[in-house]
Amino acid sequence: MSLFKARDWWSTVLGEKEEFDQGCLCLADVDNSGNGQDKIIVGSFMGYLRIFNPHPVKTGDGAQAEDLLLEVHLRDPILQVEVGKFVSGTEMLHLAVLHSRKLCVYSVSGTLGNVEHGNQYQIKLMYEHNLQRTACNMTYGSFGGVKGRDLICIQSMDGMLMVFEQESYAFGRFLPGSLLPGPLAYSSRTDSFITVSSCRQVESYKYQVLAFATDADKRQETEQQKLGSGKRLVVDWTLNIGEQALDICIVSFNQSASSVFVLGERNFFCLKDNGQIRFMKKLDCSPSCFLPYCSVSEGTINTLIGNHNNMLHIYQDVTLKWATQLPHIPVAVRVGCLHDLKGVIVTLSDDGHLQCSYLGTDPSLFQAPKVESRELNYDELDTELKELQKIIKEVNKSQGVWPMTEREDDLKVSAMVSPNLDAVSQATDVDVGTDVVPSITVKVTLQNRVVLQKAKLSIYVQPPLVLTCDQFTFEFMTPEMTRTVGFSVYLKRSYTPSELEGNAVVSYSRATDRNPDGIPRVIQCKFRLPLKLICLPGQPSKTASHKLTIDTNKSPVSLLSLFPGFASQSDDDQVNIMGFRFLGGSRVTVLASKTSQRYRIQSEQFEDLWLITNELILRLQEYFEKQGIKDFACSFSGSMPLQEYFELIDHHFELRINGEKLEELLSERAVQFRAIQRRLLTRFKDKTPAPLQHLDTLLDGTYKQVMALADALEENQDNLFQSFTRLKSATHLVILLIGLWQKLSADQTAILEAAFLPLQEDTQELGWEETADAAISHLLKTCLSKSSKEQALNFSSQLIIPKDTSRLKKHITLLCDRLAKGGRLCLSTDAAAPQTMVMPGGCATIPESDLEERSIEQESTELFTNHRHLIAETPTPEVSPLQVSE
Repeated sequence: MSLFKARDWWSTVLGEKEEFDQGCLCLADVDNSGNGQDKIIVGSFMGYLRIFNPHPVKTGDGAQAEDLLLEVHLRDPILQVEVGKFVSGTEMLHLAVLHSRKLCVYSVSGTLGNVEHGNQYQIKLMYEHNLQRTACNMTYGSFGGVKGRDLICIQSMDGMLMVFEQESYAFGRFLPGSLLPGPLAYSSRTDSFITVSSCRQVESYKYQVLAFATDADKRQETEQQKLGSGKRLVVDWTLNIGEQALDICIVSFNQSASSVFVLGERNFFCLKDNGQIRFMKKLDCSPSCFLPYCSVSEGTINTLIGNHNNMLHIYQDVTLKWATQLPHIPVAVRVGCLHDLKGVIVTLSDDGHLQCSYLGTDPSLFQAPKVESRELNYDELDTELKELQKIIKEVNKSQGVWPMTEREDDLKVSAMVSPNLDAVSQATDVDVGTDVVPSITVKVTLQNRVVLQKAKLSIYVQPPLVLTCDQFTFEFMTPEMTRTVGFSVYLKRSYTPSELEGNAVVSYSRATDRNPDGIPRVIQCKFRLPLKLICLPGQPSKTASHKLTIDTNKSPVSLLSLFPGFASQSDDDQVNIMGFRFLGGSRVTVLASKTSQRYRIQSEQFEDLWLITNELILRLQEYFEKQGIKDFACSFSGSMPLQEYFELIDHHFELRINGEKLEELLSERAVQFRAIQRRLLTRFKDKTPAPLQHLDTLLDGTYKQVMALADALEENQDNLFQSFTRLKSATHLVILLIGLWQKLSADQTAILEAAFLPLQEDTQELGWEETADAAISHLLKTCLSKSSKEQALNFSSQLIIPKDTSRLKKHITLLCDRLAKGGRLCLSTDAAAPQTMVMPGGCATIPESDLEERSIEQESTELFTNHRHLIAETPTPEVSPLQVSE
């Protein structure tokens, strides 16, 4: 609690969702009671006019029913309220209310009540003026030195001053060069109107000059005015303050001198009558309102300044005398006499918080309670610490840390993919050649058990798959609500995605007793898209550059039953061979052996093998599960296709290097372009013309180079994105083959995926090569290490782009070699201990130094030979392509 907090004397909140501004607050004896007590008049943009007379029983009380004297709805928004002598024939105070298109003057009167409910107040419309222009603000005063009455001047939104002599309209004048209206005030000592124009300068206009100037109906200057007829509107004085003004106030405590106070966005100024600066003060915080008032010291002026930090500063000239904290940001501040209490500060916020306060200190009476001292039992603490460490160790060994059941009970998410493609494709702006791109509808259903706040559903699919809508927002205000949303998925570009799995992620907040704002939680649901979304039946091919053979332990299954949606009526031999064509042109062929338990997948592109191979294995598993066979298993006994994988890595890395070179060239050309521009600008500014010396030609040539490099960089980024997608497909395929080759468990496969695919997106700053190399090096150093010497080796390096890919390819080869010789993947705490690998008979030992590690490259290259060479050496009969490999 701050010592300098404003002491709350009386406060209230006005209406609901109403808005207020600096002209909506006024303090005056509006009912002419004659006792010197001010009333608080407040108008809102919703059209409500309220008059308060606070009578708190004790300091800090809220508003009572009898404090509100009057509340009336005037329908039109209230821009400003003022109290003055606005009615002819009387010097009593009346209330002027400014609307956007109307000025109304009311009399406020009270009637003594005969019952305990108190007095009754009412307003009576004395007169009104319908405005031809939209009003902005107004000021009043004894214009021209009139006695006993106040005139009103209204400024319109287009810069016109309209003067009203009480019940009659006097004249209107346009301010010269007006663009946007600014604050307006009247100085009675100089009989001048003072405003701040859109040129950010303070301008003063004499009332007499305004009165005798050309009428506003004739805005265009005539030839007579241009020759100097004396009727042209001329400014008295101007002062450039260099910023827009929030408010203007004229302070005159004696007839000898007056001061013009201007509140800017960063400073506030005190000016003399002639426009000279008396002083100025730079403000530390953004101001919201201000009010100058008289000071007890001779020759000084106090100023209240409210800011957007909920503070009210009191300055004596430029010296900060007091700072007090408010519960809201004030947009209007006034000082008055309320209930025989002089100097009450009345503040109003933009959302209707009205507060009457006074200055003072509010000391904190809080005292910290005494801590109960007790002796510590260290034996009990040691026992408790060991129990906690045991619990932590058990939690770390478990699969998850969070209790998933509780989160799943809060919200259930399910996704359903339509079995059929959309009748009318939702694909738009696609680039896949001449093929017709289909789309498929996915529906996600959310069912809540408790009230949830701000549930946001995000859908993710692998590019180049795109969604018609990927973001949804829900509000579950009551339990047991069900919401279902639908969207379509389609292929946008002419290359295959790395996965057909999608992910629906829901983030929400659940409020608890300890945290009413809600605890953020996330739940996700995966769905699988059908192969027919990106693939069409194609003509099978018996020859291809890249081939894989998958072994099974069950009899071969007809490909027609595995892929019923890709059967072609024209080909009767699809029991053992089937062709697939991806949207964009790539072709893949699947062959099933007639006599052995093998399947061959072949294609011209290595990365295209992944989706069909994975789909084949998944459909085989589903087929045998439906047959009730639980011991079905797949394996891979061929050589690992690392050379084809390394070619994709090299291609991706080459594009990254090209991107770096293009960025450097683009930066150099941009620097050159700016340097030529500066020289040309210097030549053009020179008073003595000098030859350009072909600088314009050089500028044009550099500009063309910049544009060409930008286009080349954009094209390289697109190629890099496609290459990363293909690299992810090939990586998935290599992980799958390693898992089938070494019969890895699901946990070990997950570790391998985390090491080979650490990034969802590939950038120049953090690329796939360095992150994958760091992860694989960590596995080689921990769970796949053979001795303590290897654990001491520093495999890891900084995550910067490497010079080449030789180190990464060597580590991948070494990882496969370690797995072939009995290594196992794990992440437990004892993984750092050297493992005793089960060596097959005749296997060489793992090298224990970086020097010996190089010697295995040749051995590993012989071990993992190119699979296509093996296929090429194998004769293929015409009857069945797979009979020879049985």
